[in-house]
Amino acid sequence: MRSENTLFVGGPLDGRVLPVLVGMTGQPPKTYEVPEPHDDGRPPTVHFYRRVPARVGRLGLPSGWKYEYDPAGKPSTSPKWPWRKHR
Repeated sequence: MRSENTLFVGGPLDGRVLPVLVGMTGQPPKTYEVPEPHDDGRPPTVHFYRRVPARVGRLGLPSGWKYEYDPAGKPSTSPKWPWRKHR
């Protein structure tokens, strides 16, 4: 599989560039989860990052990606159908 060096902004990985596996379309996943283990036996704390465009070109197309820290966590996993009214 191919990977792409991706910048992380905010949270525990702030300023780090890590290799992230890309999918068949050449894009990294929309969200990235980082578990932080605890020494006292508690379950790990999971930090969430959301993919955003790193640079936007003259035509409005993204050129590369970065991950920004999302302290709120995951959104709902329901699909966004174009014919359904969104609330």
